Amino acid sequence: MTCPRCGASGDGKFCSSCGAALVAPECPSCGQQSQAGARFCNQCGGSLASDAGQGAAPATSGSGDSATANMGWWIAGALLAGLILVVAWPIYGPGAQTPPASSAQGARAVDASSVDLTSMTPRQAADRLFERVMRAVSVGNQGEILSFLPMAIAAYERAAPLDSDGSHHLATLLREAQRSEEALAVAAQALESAPDHLLVLSSAAEASVALGDEDGARGYYQHLLDVWDDEMAKGLVDYDVAHPALMPMIRSAAEDFLSGG
Repeated sequence: MTCPRCGASGDGKFCSSCGAALVAPECPSCGQQSQAGARFCNQCGGSLASDAGQGAAPATSGSGDSATANMGWWIAGALLAGLILVVAWPIYGPGAQTPPASSAQGARAVDASSVDLTSMTPRQAADRLFERVMRAVSVGNQGEILSFLPMAIAAYERAAPLDSDGSHHLATLLREAQRSEEALAVAAQALESAPDHLLVLSSAAEASVALGDEDGARGYYQHLLDVWDDEMAKGLVDYDVAHPALMPMIRSAAEDFLSGG
């Protein structure tokens, strides 16, 4: 018996060279016998694949290419879903924290579990990214810092014009990215409209230190201490709600710098 697919001689039900059927298969739909090696019934057009379960021939290059292409689309889809998860997780994940409300913009803090991407303002998204970067900085996670720092900076630039707290956030991110000149420029501009804002004064001083300008840093830190009591008495959201743990730290940094510590 000659194999209808590869031409090899053989006997039995299937070819020992390529696995093709050597006997006429019976159509599972109409019962008509077809030519050996056929994949579809020549009477009703039905698939003869049900007989292949007992000894299916290897797939042709065309079917292999199709399977490979389908697998490629599945992999691409999985990668895209993973990318979306990576970007969305810091904003919507269970560990995400509610961004502080902005006193200038009157932004209302929104619970992460109830917000979706379309409901977030540019400032809210920027604040979430800022928090993610700061958490990464606090534990020394360089991978997350490199991933989210450029995104956070770009988010604040899109959210302009910024209030004093937003300018403090952007200056902090720029300094973390070793762009201290830009950080100082952002802080200096914010001080034009709010010259006594403690967080912005701290950002300007830290940027000056990074640039090696000790006289500039001394001026900012001294002014910070001079206006400290009056500013804290205002009960601003920026101080009492957004950054309560940071305030004593920046005062301590100012005192240490001015005392030469």
